[in-house]
Amino acid sequence: MSELNTLLEEALEAWEYAREGVIAEAGSVPADRFDFRPAPESRSVAELVVHIIESGEMMAGELSRPDGDFTRQSYADHVREHAGRIPADQPKEALLALLRRTGEGGRRRIREAGEIAMLQRIRRFDGLEGTRLAWMNHGIDHEMYHCGQLALYVRLLGRVPALTRRIRGES
Repeated sequence: MSELNTLLEEALEAWEYAREGVIAEAGSVPADRFDFRPAPESRSVAELVVHIIESGEMMAGELSRPDGDFTRQSYADHVREHAGRIPADQPKEALLALLRRTGEGGRRRIREAGEIAMLQRIRRFDGLEGTRLAWMNHGIDHEMYHCGQLALYVRLLGRVPALTRRIRGES
């Protein structure tokens, strides 16, 4: 990890922390329960992991693109462009590896674009403009939201969430 001497490096560290939390919570779910969903209309664990991967890829791709604009196409088209099609029926370890790999790749792409690029404006999905760095923070919040969902899924499966175990000093 780079030194935290810039706003961009601080934001990238926050994304890394969020992604590590997602990986830890998803890792707490037994492999044979990745199809678990708390309600019929909810995403399964695997579908939630894929959604996090797709959203992260879309965020990193569009923010690092010089002509990035979240209104230039639909959300689904952005996901297809930046993440392709990621099947949710992959084994647990494959999905966890993809979370790691795409997190590292996304942070690398944003780091390569540079802090000055991240301080430039981009059109958000709502049509308003904001800095790319502010939108990146929105993306990090999005991952943390879903990390909380995964922690709830873990509880519903009768297990202790990863962050709770870490706070308690358990492995």
